Amino acid sequence: MKVKDLANVIESFAPLSIQESWDNSGLCIGSPEAEVNSVLLGLDCTSELVDEAIACGADMIVTHHPLIFSGLKKISPDDPVGEIVMKAISAGISIYAAHTNSDKVLSGVSGAMAARLGLKNVTILDEDGDGTGLGVVGDLPEPMTSDEIIAFVKDRFGLKMMKTSRPLEERISRIAMCGGSGGSLIWAAMNSGAQLYISGDISYHNFFTRKGFMIMDIGHYESEKEIVEILFSLIKKNFPTFAVRITQNINSNPIYYF
Repeated sequence: MKVKDLANVIESFAPLSIQESWDNSGLCIGSPEAEVNSVLLGLDCTSELVDEAIACGADMIVTHHPLIFSGLKKISPDDPVGEIVMKAISAGISIYAAHTNSDKVLSGVSGAMAARLGLKNVTILDEDGDGTGLGVVGDLPEPMTSDEIIAFVKDRFGLKMMKTSRPLEERISRIAMCGGSGGSLIWAAMNSGAQLYISGDISYHNFFTRKGFMIMDIGHYESEKEIVEILFSLIKKNFPTFAVRITQNINSNPIYYF
């Protein structure tokens, strides 16, 4: 098995061509021709993930978030990214990321969020025009009160807490959502007819919502973590006997709640 074989499978699901212009999805460390015997998957390429890959003998790491977003001016062990780059290269580990390309397919990050809530009639929220795009919008099987939907979302996403705008008085039936940092899609959510928009990294002023519209911030990590299982299933389906595993250091969320 070569790096390019695994990359081709992932890119058949989420083509690199659809990633956002600022993104850096794809192979960021290693050669497409490098041999791979085992793959380790995680949401973030942390130093701990590379240590785990070394310990379990994985020679390729696949994550959702890219390790490198922009040009590095120096590679130093004093810098978190530099440390990981040095460690991975020293261990001969290839690193690949499927970020906004896996956000923009209906069966990717946001689609998984919709499935977790059992939404019906799910479509892309902000379409690119080719059947892909950011976010999704769909309908609840039955309308819920704000209190009911808050409890439901907390249960389905395993949340201890969340941030919301003022709860609505009327029942909620249509929901838009976008995994990760989705503040830019608030207007698209309102224009879609959604009464509730669920995402992460929502800024303070966006919580001043118009009448009949509610925002729910469940966290960046919390909204995206299911993509790891999706990528795992994709690789196992195409290579049933190949050694692929999900990190045992499951939670790479850099945000702590007290």
